[in-house]
Amino acid sequence: MKMLVVFQKVGGLRFVGHLDLQRAMQRALRRSGLPVSYSQGFNPHLLLSFAAPLSVGIAGLREIMEVPLEKEIPETDFMTRLNQTLPSELQAKSARLLPDDTPSAMARLYAAQYKVTPLEDASKMLVSVPAFLEQSKITYTRRSKSGEKQDDFRPLIFNLIAKDGELFSTLSLSERGTGKPDQLWQLLASFRGVSAPRCLITRQALLNERLAPLENA
Repeated sequence: MKMLVVFQKVGGLRFVGHLDLQRAMQRALRRSGLPVSYSQGFNPHLLLSFAAPLSVGIAGLREIMEVPLEKEIPETDFMTRLNQTLPSELQAKSARLLPDDTPSAMARLYAAQYKVTPLEDASKMLVSVPAFLEQSKITYTRRSKSGEKQDDFRPLIFNLIAKDGELFSTLSLSERGTGKPDQLWQLLASFRGVSAPRCLITRQALLNERLAPLENA
């Protein structure tokens, strides 16, 4: 069995990198005394699996990790004991037991929902969203190990709306391509011909190919 855990990473902890997050979760699980499963060999370690790394500086409300178990444990007990070893800005919100043969969350991941909250006036940008979406192609520079190339950001946007002074988007997060919310913010500013205001980005949910919450699939 394995436990699918939905957790938040908010506040000052949004500046913690992915490797440090992995170490923090491993230490918390050890301290909790939960029946987690370790690898075999000279140096046993906990084989945690995360659905998608979260970029430094971006908060996450419903991040997902999978924890291998040696034996079953009630989901509520698992969540309670884990949260007792974690800080308030890094807390489990739900837990769900799954058979080992359930496809991993990473394999089922297709998209993500983001909220961008401007910390400065962004009204000119936000009113430009409908015209921004009317573009048949949105050229941007994609960076990879092989260098930089021009690509089209438009196919990576599944939904985009401005509401109550904030920007809400659903972006691709799969092998077909990754739509980065900070890059989207810069592209929208460039389209409007202004400098991108400072903002707070929050990943609100991870989604499957039906654009349903990944933890419910």
